[in-house]
Amino acid sequence: MGSAGHLSLVLLLAFLLGLHHSSGFWIVNVVFPPPAKPKVPSNSTPPLIIVPGNLGNRLEAKIDKPSLVHWLCYKKTEKWFPLWIDLNMFIPIGVDCWIDNIRLAYNRTTRRSSNSPGVQVRVPGFGQTYSIEYLDYNRLAGYFYTMVEHLVNVGYIRNETVRGAPYDWRVAPNENAEYLAKLQNLVEEMYNQYQEPVYLVGHSMGCHYVLYFLNQQPQAWKDKYIRGFISLGAPWGGAVKVLKVLASGENDGLSMISNLKIREEQRMVTTNAWMLPLEGIWPSDHVFISTPNFNYTTKDYQRFFKDIDNEEGWYMLEDTKNLTSDLHPPGVEVWCMYGMGLPTAVTNIYDEVFPNGDPVDFVYADGDGTVDTFSMSLCKRWVGKQEKPVHITEFRGLFHLDMVFHEKVLNQIQDILEGKSDTPTEVDVRTDTEYRRSGV
Repeated sequence: MGSAGHLSLVLLLAFLLGLHHSSGFWIVNVVFPPPAKPKVPSNSTPPLIIVPGNLGNRLEAKIDKPSLVHWLCYKKTEKWFPLWIDLNMFIPIGVDCWIDNIRLAYNRTTRRSSNSPGVQVRVPGFGQTYSIEYLDYNRLAGYFYTMVEHLVNVGYIRNETVRGAPYDWRVAPNENAEYLAKLQNLVEEMYNQYQEPVYLVGHSMGCHYVLYFLNQQPQAWKDKYIRGFISLGAPWGGAVKVLKVLASGENDGLSMISNLKIREEQRMVTTNAWMLPLEGIWPSDHVFISTPNFNYTTKDYQRFFKDIDNEEGWYMLEDTKNLTSDLHPPGVEVWCMYGMGLPTAVTNIYDEVFPNGDPVDFVYADGDGTVDTFSMSLCKRWVGKQEKPVHITEFRGLFHLDMVFHEKVLNQIQDILEGKSDTPTEVDVRTDTEYRRSGV
């Protein structure tokens, strides 16, 4: 690594150290993840697959580009290089190169996305855990490391009994058929190897991917191959934060990149449109974006995209809005776990510079600091709607990203894997108190 690489590493470290808990939906905010505490080995280690959230695994690229956005950008590479997280994105000029490499081009006619011209993108480490444990090759941006290490401490084996299922999180599942086929093959492979059904663990948007995957499978297949679905912090009704991301951008604390600059990339991925709050679930009069000229609800998405000069976003929404919006029960036993008790923005208030400036104020409701409780608690609708049980645990005082780190969550996952399905209905992580009550 040359001097530019050392500078990028220093900037990455400074960035990660400077971020706050509230940046959790786009997972780049943990440096040196907490270590897993020693545990007594368990005699029960049923096979487990982890599906990460948005931005939750590495991407790699190889380029041979017909043109450049800046003369300092690489035009061609012989080898695959890190695209997410790419250290060059933390250098002022490098961010333009990075955006041009990671962006998608959306075709309104075919209703399909493609990589930037001359760019190949691949997802490294399918079936392994390294790509979801740390998002960078310097092992600074930790994600599932603490959870995987906890599982290893109780007897799991990396890449054998616990495996990762990373994917191209830029695109929604309607454009990711190859991934869904690989996930099905991985489930069947682990079942055949260990002769017992598989647990699926999802975090945030990854839970929507799991739900979509399960709803594509026949019930007989699920009865045979899937033991249960552990859902962590799922925005079942969409995430209000996405409207701010699409309108004015969200750098999640990365001061070296302006919100408007990162907005270029954020508008080009179809998963952001997929994660918008859902019409028919949210109250029709709930205002998500308030401006001096107009208040936007779920009924106003077409105007919203026109007003922010991002009409492709409307087509992306039309393509993805029905993928999981009916919240059809997954047909397997579910443990739905999420944080609560923290102020979470549910309305973004802008002044006259909308959409080219940050919100000047917010309206808050209960949530995990990133996703509101109303959205995450919609899994309660599945209770009594499927034969398999649905268990709900609310973690009071727990931030969105901490769902994959906190000892209380990790211990509950361990209990589930050991067959102790009678989980508490509420856990207050601030007072270390658990509550159990009948019904949901």
